[in-house]
Amino acid sequence: MPKVTLKEIAREAGLSVSTVSLVLNDRPCRISEENRRRIKAIAAAKQYVPNQIARSLVTQRSKTLGLIVPNIESRFFSRLAKNLEQRCRARGFALFITTSDDLAVNDVELLSTLVNRGVEGLFIVMGNQTAGGEELPQRIAECPVPYVMVDRVLDDLACDKVLFDNELGGYMATRHLLEHDHRRIACIVNASRSNTGSHRLDGYRRALAEYGVPFDEALVFDSDYYIPDAYEAAAGLAATDATAVFASSDNIALGLLKRLYEQGCRVPRDYSVVSYDNSAADSLFEPALTAIDQDVAVLADEALALMLRRLESDAPGDVEPVVRLLEPRLVERDSVRAL
Repeated sequence: MPKVTLKEIAREAGLSVSTVSLVLNDRPCRISEENRRRIKAIAAAKQYVPNQIARSLVTQRSKTLGLIVPNIESRFFSRLAKNLEQRCRARGFALFITTSDDLAVNDVELLSTLVNRGVEGLFIVMGNQTAGGEELPQRIAECPVPYVMVDRVLDDLACDKVLFDNELGGYMATRHLLEHDHRRIACIVNASRSNTGSHRLDGYRRALAEYGVPFDEALVFDSDYYIPDAYEAAAGLAATDATAVFASSDNIALGLLKRLYEQGCRVPRDYSVVSYDNSAADSLFEPALTAIDQDVAVLADEALALMLRRLESDAPGDVEPVVRLLEPRLVERDSVRAL
């Protein structure tokens, strides 16, 4: 079917092309209501689809937003991208989804690329690896379009942010194991390169202190948020007397389980496990993991609400920054046993 043009609609309506363009773009126009209705009726009958590039020249709005995530293969970030794209589309925005491969230097490049592509706003989930990205905080702060930092944020940057309370999540996971009488609790965590991991480790330490259990550095294993890294990190678990493990992401939990099962260990018979993100609930293994849940739908809702709050303002730069700190929840399943 050939694309219907404004010229064809104008010819049938007996009006100028500029008048038809103003009406279909909902711009102010000196025209009777009868003619306005007639133009829209003709456009609907002919199934007219506006040219967004041409429309953006008239309205000075591209109706596009950008999203930068560290790893689109991550269950958590792929779910976030899906939820955010659906919500943007429902509000008339197209969402460009890009991935930085967890590298800050790529964050810098993608930020410039998306701005140069004409996006009206940016959702930024930073990468963990800071090498080559020393300029990232300044580049984000100087971003010429509205932006929202999501999940991973710069604490010192005054901007719109939405994230889950990672310290609380780490505390809840560890407290659950303590409530089941575990006292030698290992923690596999990305604390050296990740703010989220560092805060989850803080929650782990708070729960131990609350129960009078001394913190033991030998029970903490460093791992990136990738299954192979967690598999390697879990190798040291056998040399400890741990009876339980707090795995600070679902990928870390999957790497841990792979190592344990290869060693003939079973969960929760040999180790009780609490995971984080609750994105591996549908994985084909038993037992189902007890996990800290971060509701991605809520995260997407809040991120878009902050973005629209700024985009719909007459002076976006004057809108006071808002930080939305969301509360995670514990989902109990079958991976923890009482001692």
